[in-house]
Amino acid sequence: MTAPMLDFRVSTELARDLRGWRTRALIVGVLGLAACGIGWVMEPDQFFRSYLWAYVFYVGLAAGSMAWLMLQYLTGGAWGVAIRRPAEAAARTLPLITLLFIPVGLGIPNLYLWSHPAIVKADSVLQHKSTYLNVPFFIARAILYLGMWNLISLLLNRWSLQEDGHADPALRSKMARVSGPGLVFWGFSVTFMAFDWVLSINPHWYSTMFGLLFIAGQGLSSMAFLITVLVMLSFRRPMRDVLTPRHLHDVGKLLLALVMVWAYFSFSQFLIVWAGNLPQEITWYIARLGGGWQYVALILVLGHFALPFALLLSRDLKRNFKLLRGIAVFIIVIHFVDVFWLVEPDFSHALFRISWLDFAAPIGLGGIWLAYFLMQLERRPLVPLHDPNLGEALEHGR
Repeated sequence: MTAPMLDFRVSTELARDLRGWRTRALIVGVLGLAACGIGWVMEPDQFFRSYLWAYVFYVGLAAGSMAWLMLQYLTGGAWGVAIRRPAEAAARTLPLITLLFIPVGLGIPNLYLWSHPAIVKADSVLQHKSTYLNVPFFIARAILYLGMWNLISLLLNRWSLQEDGHADPALRSKMARVSGPGLVFWGFSVTFMAFDWVLSINPHWYSTMFGLLFIAGQGLSSMAFLITVLVMLSFRRPMRDVLTPRHLHDVGKLLLALVMVWAYFSFSQFLIVWAGNLPQEITWYIARLGGGWQYVALILVLGHFALPFALLLSRDLKRNFKLLRGIAVFIIVIHFVDVFWLVEPDFSHALFRISWLDFAAPIGLGGIWLAYFLMQLERRPLVPLHDPNLGEALEHGR
């Protein structure tokens, strides 16, 4: 099978499906955001808290997909061709992600103690950290992260579109040259993003492993999302003629590796903090291992590691489209729980509670983000037409 034998444009049937999914996602998103608007008026503090953790999750899907795209440009291989167009579409949602940051910026006084001069004046620790933790510098760093992510996405997507028009090795070289430093920047920016947007909710606590947790989480959740999209596309042309069980096996192995990496980072942080048993460090875990939060922690141990790890060891499962999709969707849901567990206990004073806004915010943001993603996905052929690994990808597993 060669590339000219197939039409990689979105088929009429698939276009109809995508429009249907997009319409439903948009309706759900608008209703969710309308509910969030009511929450903003009725419970502003809770609105900003719920919005923050939901927003951090969707940032991970977009930025994590861009990271996979850059890794594919650097390494090549059939697995990368399969996920390239969904990853590009997810990366093109970064302008929307940037726009959705506005409520986080507006909610700084509701979210972060260090933004209040009176509190900082009475706290020596916050005074020591005030050079870094202050509102202008916080906003400037967010603009840097989001601006650079948008720039990298713009360049990679522009050159990819040009590559569809003609096979030019110089374009591939450009994408690889940007992807190297781009991946380095992604790693550092995600680390500092985690420090800024999540860790500084409790400015008296710190962890050098915290950024790695978010790097692993973004990689895991975005790969699970890309697998889910691949399987959904596999039931219609053109991807029905492209994808084989071996493609799914490859990305399934990456999913298994990331489950283990996330567990390694999570346990390493816990072990170091718990063994040190220092009052200024251990309180963060005490808040998450009592008051009802211990049950959420147990769910994460079982659902974020033990269950997917045991299932993904199976070669047959990784080659089964529907079963692998089920595991991927489960990982996306459980990662929602993980982000919630990382953010919410610092606001709830160690007592487990769920607000109706904790459902409205992720539903609203998710509906809008997914509708925009599906619109982007439909705009280009679902396989990169002149990718140097395209021939290998079409023959992969046949």
